[in-house]
Amino acid sequence: MSGTHAETVAYVADTQYDPEPAPSSSTGPIAWMRESLFSSWTNAGLTILCIALIAWIVPAILEWAVFQSVWNAKSLSECREIIATRFGEGAHGACWAVINERFGQLLYGFYPADLRWRPDTAALLLVVALVPILFRTMRPLVYAMAGLIAVKVVFAIAWTLMGDDGMDFLLSPTTFVALVVGGLAFVFGSEAVKSKWLYFTLAYPLIAYFLLWGGLIFEPVRSSLFGGFLLTMIIGVTGIAGSLPIGILLALGRQSRLPVLKMVCVTFIEFIRGVPLITLLFVASTLLNYFLPPGTNFDLILRVLIMVTLFASAYMAEVVRGGLAALPRGQYEAADTLGLTYWQGMRLIILPQALKISIPGIVNTFIGLFKDTTLVAVIGLLDPLGLTNPIRSDANWNGIVWELYGFIALLFFICCWSMSRYSMLLEKRLRASDRR
Repeated sequence: MSGTHAETVAYVADTQYDPEPAPSSSTGPIAWMRESLFSSWTNAGLTILCIALIAWIVPAILEWAVFQSVWNAKSLSECREIIATRFGEGAHGACWAVINERFGQLLYGFYPADLRWRPDTAALLLVVALVPILFRTMRPLVYAMAGLIAVKVVFAIAWTLMGDDGMDFLLSPTTFVALVVGGLAFVFGSEAVKSKWLYFTLAYPLIAYFLLWGGLIFEPVRSSLFGGFLLTMIIGVTGIAGSLPIGILLALGRQSRLPVLKMVCVTFIEFIRGVPLITLLFVASTLLNYFLPPGTNFDLILRVLIMVTLFASAYMAEVVRGGLAALPRGQYEAADTLGLTYWQGMRLIILPQALKISIPGIVNTFIGLFKDTTLVAVIGLLDPLGLTNPIRSDANWNGIVWELYGFIALLFFICCWSMSRYSMLLEKRLRASDRR
């Protein structure tokens, strides 16, 4: 053995040691708290201040909204009497009895009670139509149908225990549709079936129209009976579904080399963006009939749907144009180099990248549009916010405010939060830089 080798052989490991776990201070909840909450003296102080603020506010809110609340009463005065009897004079609690009594009205407006299964079925089929577009597999559809059936079972049991007949609610046509759709998605949830399912997505608007307004085998329902959250969903979903393709076309037209087409798109976008939505709603409700032939009956809800869709399309066009402007010029040149036509290059190369960049702005526009549907109350349509006035004008509920607005805010928060979370999921799924 050479001298050099003899000097180095002592440093060669001749045993294998099992790996040791990471220190507890660098992984797990403790590490997360150190990095996120107490990473510096300033962050630690802000964390303690926020915890103290939550500890001060949350108990009072829970006491008012949960522990001292009333769910069964016929009037606001009866609610206050029950609270005073149970918790003593001076106690304050929420009177959720108004939500319990007017729940159907807040959801469906004045839609006939014996036909409310039709809006329920339309909402269920909306989920069926959207899942093939929003998700890669049909599994979320199976989960959605199973969850719906579970909720209906729980509510049916609860209503039966309270003395009402909950079996009518459980055995409604909506339950049958949920069982059929969930079973088909579970058994035939392949990519081939998913591609065929898209034909149903294209046919859904026509199906929803006959379910909601009637016709053919369904009893007709007047538009004046629509209201509540049903009206909000009709306007919001229609505006969202219609504004995206129109906005894309407007954005492409604004970048067109054809002067006339570009001028028309720019004029439309700038005019719509420069006029408040409430003004356009007044135009739709009052002035639009003056431009129609005498005797023409143009439904008010249809006029509002057209105006809201056009309004959102102008904002959507600018969001998409921002995504198109963010792409490097080389992407356009690459499409030309491959010999693609204008529309082939847009469909295969440009628009997929531009829309991925524009996802936060697109969803933000959707959320703003969904919340702006409450403005239809100023033209006489009774959305959930518009229904609060006739409810509070009732002598039994005169003076109740927080419970109604709190319930409506919760409905809007659930919908907007769901859109926001899906946007984050879609961004994470399409983030090409994280792929290997």
